[in-house]
Amino acid sequence: MNSFRQLLFWFCLLLSAHKLVAQKIQYSNPPGLPVSKNYTQIVVTQASRVAYISGQVSANSQGEIVHKGDFRGQTRQVHENLKTALASMGATFVDVAKLTTYVVNTDEEKIGIVREVRNQFYTGPNPPASTYVGVQGLYDKDVLIEIEAIVVLK
Repeated sequence: MNSFRQLLFWFCLLLSAHKLVAQKIQYSNPPGLPVSKNYTQIVVTQASRVAYISGQVSANSQGEIVHKGDFRGQTRQVHENLKTALASMGATFVDVAKLTTYVVNTDEEKIGIVREVRNQFYTGPNPPASTYVGVQGLYDKDVLIEIEAIVVLK
């Protein structure tokens, strides 16, 4: 009987650990705050490993700005660069908890383009928490968008 209890104890412990891992990221849109299909109001993590991805711009592997003057092309390249950074850690867009997007001289059209491109990459059931900031300029006159991410690692 004693070994049965030990076996039961370990089984329950493993089951609990599995539940903690499964609940690694919790998404919430509490009553009183608006609900959006494009972002989640609150994202809570129980992870012990978090990665902070520096702002990604439309640069190739040689550091050259690509898609100069093409906001849609730059937005797509930024997401491709984020995808590369995520893959290097064994993560995907589903693991992104928070995004901050900086857009030069933002307007309705640019907001729409960012949402459209982002939704091609973030296909999970819960979008990350998100902040969108219009700025006068970024570090290079040819850079039109920059996105940084906070990632919960497995």
